[in-house]
Amino acid sequence: MSSVSSSDADDRRRKRRLTNDIKESLRELSVQLSLLNHQVSGKLDLRDADLECLDLITRHGPLTPSALAKRAGMHPATMTGVLDRLERGGWISRDRDPSDRRAVLIQARKDRAADVFALYSGMNSSMDDIVSGYSEAELQILADFLTRTTNAGQEATKELFGG
Repeated sequence: MSSVSSSDADDRRRKRRLTNDIKESLRELSVQLSLLNHQVSGKLDLRDADLECLDLITRHGPLTPSALAKRAGMHPATMTGVLDRLERGGWISRDRDPSDRRAVLIQARKDRAADVFALYSGMNSSMDDIVSGYSEAELQILADFLTRTTNAGQEATKELFGG
């Protein structure tokens, strides 16, 4: 009977070690992606926050400035400066919302997307190579894990900032 509980304890230790390894890997991934994004923003002559907002606009736009500020976790006054820089750089357009002429919608300029994508091509190729080694079932597990981890991060952010 003691071998069963010893085996259970070993299983728990291994699982705890793997869990800690995953958390450490996610932290390291966060650092590496921040470094990559910093290099990309530098090559595009953008600030890091500007690149993050451009990404949000590209993926979720068109957006109002207030919706973008909320998604980015920025104060609306700070967002105004970001949008001014992005517009001056030719990255976005600000247009009147056809359904509400008082509102402004921000859109990424499609003609500039290739500039950004080119800088991420190495990472995208590496990701393609990595995922090609996984089965569809394994990819579903990975996608689920990453979605749930993202949701956990969003909830933790909301808790910290009362959002």
